[in-house]
Amino acid sequence: MNGPERLTATVTGRVQGVGYRWWAMEAATRLGLVGWVRNLDDEQMVELVAEGSSTQLDAFEAMLARGPGAAYVERVSASRGPAAGGLSRFEVRR
Repeated sequence: MNGPERLTATVTGRVQGVGYRWWAMEAATRLGLVGWVRNLDDEQMVELVAEGSSTQLDAFEAMLARGPGAAYVERVSASRGPAAGGLSRFEVRR
């Protein structure tokens, strides 16, 4: 795929109450990605959207599978498509 891509992912495991969203925001920002991350009502899941190059998203997806030290990631369910735009930075959503 040429041009920017969009990664949409759901991360399952011990990912709420362990700083996962803030860690993901810092990781995405370091990689130069834009998008957002939020907790889902299911207390074992976070959802995120990130846009950037294929290389940036490959690195980010690998990081998501590891997570911060206090997290335990069981699964990352992800899909990709063309970037939709309209995002200016990476943020934590409530």
